[in-house]
Amino acid sequence: MNKLIGNITMINGPVILGENMTGFKMREMVLVGEKKLIGEVISIDGDKGTVQVYEETEGLKRKEVILSTGKPLSLKLGPGMLGNMFDGIQRPLKKIRDDFGSFIPEGIGLISIDEEKLWDVNFTAKEGDLLKEGEIFATVEETYLITHKLLVPVGIEGKVIKVKENGKYNIEEELVVIEDSFGKKHSLKMYQEWPVRIPRPAKERLPINKLLVTGQRVLDIFFPIAKGGTAAIPGGFGTGKTMTQHQLAKWSDADIIIYIGCGERGNEMTEVLEDFPELIDPKTNRPIMERTVLIANTSNMPVAAREASIYTGITIAEYFRDMGYHVAIMADSTSRWAEALREISGRLEEMPAEEGYPAYLPSRLAQFYERAGYVNSLSNKEGSVTIIGAVSPAGGDFSEPVTENTKRFVNVFLALDKELAYSRHYPAINWLNSYSGYMEMLKNYYEMELNEEVEGLRGKMLRLLFEENKLQEIVLLVGEDVLPDDQRLILEIAKVIKIGFLQQNAFHKEDTYVPLKKQLEMLKTIDLLYERGLKAIKKNIPISKVRNGELYGDIIKMKYTVPNDSLERLEELKNEINDFYNTLELDYSK
Repeated sequence: MNKLIGNITMINGPVILGENMTGFKMREMVLVGEKKLIGEVISIDGDKGTVQVYEETEGLKRKEVILSTGKPLSLKLGPGMLGNMFDGIQRPLKKIRDDFGSFIPEGIGLISIDEEKLWDVNFTAKEGDLLKEGEIFATVEETYLITHKLLVPVGIEGKVIKVKENGKYNIEEELVVIEDSFGKKHSLKMYQEWPVRIPRPAKERLPINKLLVTGQRVLDIFFPIAKGGTAAIPGGFGTGKTMTQHQLAKWSDADIIIYIGCGERGNEMTEVLEDFPELIDPKTNRPIMERTVLIANTSNMPVAAREASIYTGITIAEYFRDMGYHVAIMADSTSRWAEALREISGRLEEMPAEEGYPAYLPSRLAQFYERAGYVNSLSNKEGSVTIIGAVSPAGGDFSEPVTENTKRFVNVFLALDKELAYSRHYPAINWLNSYSGYMEMLKNYYEMELNEEVEGLRGKMLRLLFEENKLQEIVLLVGEDVLPDDQRLILEIAKVIKIGFLQQNAFHKEDTYVPLKKQLEMLKTIDLLYERGLKAIKKNIPISKVRNGELYGDIIKMKYTVPNDSLERLEELKNEINDFYNTLELDYSK
């Protein structure tokens, strides 16, 4: 450990001021006071410095020492992270509870992944091999679902001069020794350390052109999220941000889920902890926790660690991405993270910007979201990090700074609507205010997966919904009866789209997850209903006859009555639509 020592001169909550800080570096991790609280140097001015402390500072006194560690705030990246739950600086909460009780004591140090557990290591490298940075030298079956690939740390390459036999080892044992071109030897262990605020490098960034399949109709067809993309889910209290993220965590086709509870209420993280171990991955029939990492920094935990939790999550995600996995991050919520920035900025007496947030809020948001992407990693494998951040604007006001600035840096904006939520329409994504910038990028993906063009049908359904919204203003003023029949048909079809397609029941076996092919066929069924109805109206058949209550009801209920593994019922519905209108037109032609 570096022997540089400073002294505390002033304590201001999570921020302390120190003197005699000459020799300390920016973003360096330090140990504060007799309890050796974990902190990070966030500013230096001459021999005076400011330290952000990631633990409770109650009881600290002036003149206590600040010890340098000589390295930035870093994570231990290795086997043992999947299925685990950490706080904002990667301390394992289950182990802390077992060892210390229900509350996190101060000064327990930067413990992280289990150093004693033995892992079954299978080596892929052998003596004489030339290994470059980021290459795989061994594998570990971390869980039944995920093989953990041990990577050569960044900045190290050379010839393998020593390799252990396949067997069981803990993460601290030396597994491989590499000699570089200068004759220096490097010891490779099962883990590596990485600074949380520095993005992990990749060989190249690849085009974003694959859909993150979620099984949620309003997303996969109307507002798609791409693998390696960015999305924001803003909404006021009770609109279903957490519930929407839970559905994405449960059902998206990402290989690994990183769920960050950033400043949310403890009961919400408790719900995640209770639900996830009971959830079964539909692809493997194994617990979904075997491919999930939970990071919990709830509203009653240190505010500085909340600020770090976002970086902890994205660093773990990049590490699994480098192995060739597709990772989805659920950040709930970035508003609480921004509030942590605001509080720390206030303690530092910085000049505030809009609504008290620091002036650098946009750049911090940009730095976070730009770490998403689809890449060819240093191990020469394709992987991705998809970031889905919830935003919690007070009162659902989307004009507040966090929502407005987030909107600048994400390509999918899923605006949650309180009126939809209060009417029990979930997901409560407002189709008028939401958008996705990935539709054009995913055009070829839809054509390859479905053998059909989706964009035109999607655009047609959205136009009907926009038209229905305009017509509703007229209906409120003068009633529906004054509208011509073709416009009254739009009102009826829009209702079918909203209830039969966009509304989805997370607790129904057939409706909680819907395959992409079924989604398209459902939308084609609704389109056929509209086209045949419009054709009948053009033949002067009244809307009272065109709208068949029983048939419309069957179309709305098709999401429950059509099994996900069979589309025969949808074909029957299409035949019923054609038969009904053929008979109707025939009767009126007489």
